[in-house]
Amino acid sequence: MKRLLILVFSLPLLLPAAAFADCSTTACVDVYTQNNQIIIEAHKGSGGTATKKPVVAKPKPTSTLWFPPKPKTVPTVKRTYKPRVVVKKKPATTINLSDRLIKMVPTATIAYQPGFEPLVHVPIIFWCDLPTLFQSRVDIIGEVIDVALRPGFVWQWGDGQILSTTEPGAPYPNQSITHTYKQPGVYNITLIATWNGNFKHNGATRAISGTIKIPSFAVINVVSASTRFTK
Repeated sequence: MKRLLILVFSLPLLLPAAAFADCSTTACVDVYTQNNQIIIEAHKGSGGTATKKPVVAKPKPTSTLWFPPKPKTVPTVKRTYKPRVVVKKKPATTINLSDRLIKMVPTATIAYQPGFEPLVHVPIIFWCDLPTLFQSRVDIIGEVIDVALRPGFVWQWGDGQILSTTEPGAPYPNQSITHTYKQPGVYNITLIATWNGNFKHNGATRAISGTIKIPSFAVINVVSASTRFTK
């Protein structure tokens, strides 16, 4: 009766390279927001590591027969010895680099037309001087990081009305943001610019964690038009 011999080979489990990714060879980069600032962190290396000397096994002694040797006349010879130079090898180390940078986004200034005593029931033009795209290229520990953020805008007119937009507005004749007050008075205007975006490193694009919210303020005095009687 013939027996069938089955050999089973165990193949190693294949995992993606990202499962073994660390900062020892490729820099780890992170960009996030904190206290209305852009924080850029980079780290490379795993600290100093020394190479270990190889362990050499000592030979075991073997038992042998021993007989006392016969005495021999040995002539005395003077010998000169050169000093032995011992070269100490430095332990191999992995360079550990890390840095942290802080970037600020621009703040807004509110403007409006007409700039002097705007009237009730007449549209007032508003805008701010923020760009629609904020870009910054950062070089940190030899790594180039491109940061890009875009703002969103929330206008609070001070009369209970709110406007959300992605445009900063513009003066006449390219106006895109207007507001009309129904009653005369002094109004406190608040503009909240919310920034969010992404960063690019080594060809890969990742989202920036968190957002940046920066408020700006202005005061406007809206008056009523004087009434004149004509014949």
